[in-house]
Amino acid sequence: MGALRRWVQVLSTLLVNGSWDFPFTRTIYQGPLKVLCAPGLNCHSCPASTTSCPIGSLQQLLAGLRLSLENGQFYFGFYVLGFMGVLGGIMGRAVCGWLCPFGLIQDLLHRIPSRKFAVPAGLRYLKYGFLVFFVILLPLLVVDQFGSGDTWFCKYICPAGTLTASLPLLIMQPDLRQDLGLLFLNKFVIMVTFLTWAVYASRPFCRTTCPLGAFYALFSRVKLIKLRLDHARCTNCEACHQVCPMGVKFNQSPDDAECITCLACMDKACEAGAIYLEIGGVPVSSRKRGPVTTTSNLS
Repeated sequence: MGALRRWVQVLSTLLVNGSWDFPFTRTIYQGPLKVLCAPGLNCHSCPASTTSCPIGSLQQLLAGLRLSLENGQFYFGFYVLGFMGVLGGIMGRAVCGWLCPFGLIQDLLHRIPSRKFAVPAGLRYLKYGFLVFFVILLPLLVVDQFGSGDTWFCKYICPAGTLTASLPLLIMQPDLRQDLGLLFLNKFVIMVTFLTWAVYASRPFCRTTCPLGAFYALFSRVKLIKLRLDHARCTNCEACHQVCPMGVKFNQSPDDAECITCLACMDKACEAGAIYLEIGGVPVSSRKRGPVTTTSNLS
């Protein structure tokens, strides 16, 4: 199952980054597909990107909301929010585990041989702050003299944008280098920090900072595709703790908002077959390896 997930990640990344003529055009794709959002974090300004980033698009919507209201325009396109909501309702953070290009990059970096460290559990809540303040409040409330806001998270934080957009554009368009300043240096340091951290800890950006992951996490209890725990079969061996890339202790919190449904706990760890995949309330996968083990059997 791990190999299947990796192939799906690669295919998804290629599908939303299909404009491979950029080495010749040296520009950003602006074709008709750009009105669509990628399911994961994928920068609009990446030269290969054929889609828009949902987080960037949401900021653009909110940044222009006040100006639209002041001009008497009361019709707003909430397609982006609806798109994110539908995906969240169906998959939750499985989007992060299967369809996000920056998630794939972190997974590959973590395969580099090195000593591995855990991400402090308390840092998981920071990403909700980034969602509320950098993606929603600042674009909506901090506006210029014309009443227009800014894309704060994209402009000041996002390491995915720096890696896949800023650096390629600087290589292809050398004239842009003369305008580099503290803003780029700040984002470059953030990018290097997360990429280095990803070698030593699993998915640190997803777990601590990503506002898109925070949004999808809100659907952890209602999503259609989810992992379930058969408490009658669970032996509390805690093998699932060791393989989870997000630090989820599945036998203790099967509805944990951090779960990206990577299936590692079900596929690699649970010998008792206590973890199974459910779609719309219907079990579709289970690894029934042995007899049911109850508390009375263990006493």
